[in-house]
Amino acid sequence: MSTSRRDILKLAGVALAGSTFPSIIIPNRAFAGVNSETLKVGLIGCGGRGSGAAKQAMNADPNVVLHAMGDIFRDRLDSSLEALTKAVGDKVKVDEGHKFVGFDAFQKVIDSGVDVVILTTPPHFRPEHLTAAVKAGKHVFCEKPVAVDTPGIKVVLEAAKMAKEKNLSLVSGLCWRFHEPKRAAFSKIREGAIGDVMAVYNTYNTENLWSFPRQPGWTDMEYVLRNWTYYTWLAGDHIVEQAVHSLDMMSWALGDVKPLSAVGTGGRQVRVDPLFGNIFDHFAITYEYPNGVKGFHMSRQQINTERSYAVESFGTKGKAYVNCSRNVHEIEGANPWKYSGKMNDMYQTEHDELFASIRNSKPINNGEWMSQSTMLAIMGRMAAYTGKQITWEDAMNSTEDLAPDSFDFKSTPPESVVAKPGITPFS
Repeated sequence: MSTSRRDILKLAGVALAGSTFPSIIIPNRAFAGVNSETLKVGLIGCGGRGSGAAKQAMNADPNVVLHAMGDIFRDRLDSSLEALTKAVGDKVKVDEGHKFVGFDAFQKVIDSGVDVVILTTPPHFRPEHLTAAVKAGKHVFCEKPVAVDTPGIKVVLEAAKMAKEKNLSLVSGLCWRFHEPKRAAFSKIREGAIGDVMAVYNTYNTENLWSFPRQPGWTDMEYVLRNWTYYTWLAGDHIVEQAVHSLDMMSWALGDVKPLSAVGTGGRQVRVDPLFGNIFDHFAITYEYPNGVKGFHMSRQQINTERSYAVESFGTKGKAYVNCSRNVHEIEGANPWKYSGKMNDMYQTEHDELFASIRNSKPINNGEWMSQSTMLAIMGRMAAYTGKQITWEDAMNSTEDLAPDSFDFKSTPPESVVAKPGITPFS
């Protein structure tokens, strides 16, 4: 990556803002009515989530193949290719000329003749990769979160707008919105089963994630990139990278209304080793919504602590309880209800609906709500890092760009400075 990320984001924003399209869009190849053709998929980011998403894409349509793969690291690409070949067999059609490695691998995948791209790299790269894919006219599966800072969110929003104008499908990796029990439960909430929603309490309390010990020959940058979840500039901190799922469900329960402000705290209480980069190990955020409605969020990554992954919505006529770990979906109060329908694989449904939208010429665009939910998480991080009340306008006007100006494997990674509430400034 020889060009500054700031320059990339600025150029992307200018290009998107200045783009014009006719009122009648000429459909791209996948929407041209020839829906029996083979759809070629490109995988960008060959980690565990990327490999899983590629497998689900191969199972989503009878006439789809994996055509190209790209990753920063060759060993990740090779291990992913081996696993996918075992899982889906001859649907993997990736020859040596379509294996791309390096910081520019994403563009080579996009330019390789694919119809659909899967974006599953660390979140830092998402705005640039999404913009490139949409500009090239590709349908996209975009894993969460979509950015790590406000400049990135703005680029994603512009890319989503362009995707809509180009008649492209853009499907989010915020997977609970594709889970049938959750769809039923949150539909009940939005239809008034618990009355007016006055508060939502959501949690994502878990333990530590994976890490890779440093190997001989790794530069400092390679070590950081391989352990990206522990660095705010790459992952956004775990409230953004992981707990965004719970915040997305809070937003869902509230009709995706934007909050007025957020205040909260967080820190590193037990996970203080340099192994864990500069991210916090716990967050507690209160979101203020119009009409006095509040959202309460708690997340942590601490070993030997109580786990919780749930959303509780409190209304004037009852309470709705959704527990992701125990698969509980029920309502208490004036209109009691308990889900008793089918249990689907939400990860598979994401891709089933993506490919169905392509075949049926009915594009899906999740761009706005996936960006807003990611911004909720970024806003919460801002409130915790600074210890200040952050309004939605403050958050959306932030100019903080977390990434280094430019980097390659020989570059020195950004200093792992741990935020201190009350000391770290808002920018």
